[in-house]
Amino acid sequence: MKKRTKKIVFLVGILGALFLLSGCTAPMVKDPETGKEVVKLITTSTTFQEIFSSESWFSALFVFPLTQGINYLTPYLTVAGAIAVITVGVNGVVMLVTKKSTVASQRMQELQPEMEKITKKYEGKTDDRSRMASANEMQALYKKYDVNPFSMLLTTFLQFPILIAIYQAVQRADAVQNGSFLGLSLKTTPWDGVLSGQWLYIVLFLVMLVFQFGSMYLPQYLAKQKAKRDAEAQGKKYRPTTNKTNNMMYYMMVPIMVISVVWPAAMTIYWAINSLTMIAKTLIVQKFFIDKKEA
Repeated sequence: MKKRTKKIVFLVGILGALFLLSGCTAPMVKDPETGKEVVKLITTSTTFQEIFSSESWFSALFVFPLTQGINYLTPYLTVAGAIAVITVGVNGVVMLVTKKSTVASQRMQELQPEMEKITKKYEGKTDDRSRMASANEMQALYKKYDVNPFSMLLTTFLQFPILIAIYQAVQRADAVQNGSFLGLSLKTTPWDGVLSGQWLYIVLFLVMLVFQFGSMYLPQYLAKQKAKRDAEAQGKKYRPTTNKTNNMMYYMMVPIMVISVVWPAAMTIYWAINSLTMIAKTLIVQKFFIDKKEA
């Protein structure tokens, strides 16, 4: 498969996943006054038993507690503050559960230059001996950096359902549906907000994109800085690599931009806060789990 085709397939896959996520909408009910379909809200008076008996176990075990967390914290912290606390708390729990795979994922950034060397070394060689030698060198590289590529799948499998749960929680929280941030209605999408002449939605949207880009770029930046320091320590000249594999992450920006325009503004706030949390997590992992271990 050609490189351009791989990029297209990757982009389509990410776009499809995000469209799937946007389709994971909350249960709808009919408004008795207007007769229109509206989101079934969860208020502070809603009980766990109500959700468990009338909806799925996923809604009861994941969506309900997150939604109630937002509802109860909003009067004390505002809606944005409540979403921030829930987001940071959930990411903290996920990091504790998947600490090893999270560290391994970040260490993969340091492997990229050496992985590229192995790939170029055996480029165009399709015989069994070359493929075996390439696989053995890759395994030796993983062992050297104490990385198990398969363990990183655990983080992905955990993050995706949690993202769906938070997305639904933001949709269904009574505090969000009836709340605002800087005078902006949080149930309004950035697209609808701009059409109505509220340009502050554009600012919110752009801030989210900046934080999202920062969260993706930071691991690569830290890996490059470390490679530069290592080269200088050995008296060698630092030669930056193309890092083509990680550059694929930037293709995620396109579908994120498309989908986030039609998401509720509350989800834009969540995405921005989550990106900031990812930046903090990257710095913590680098300082306390990678640099400290090597020192």
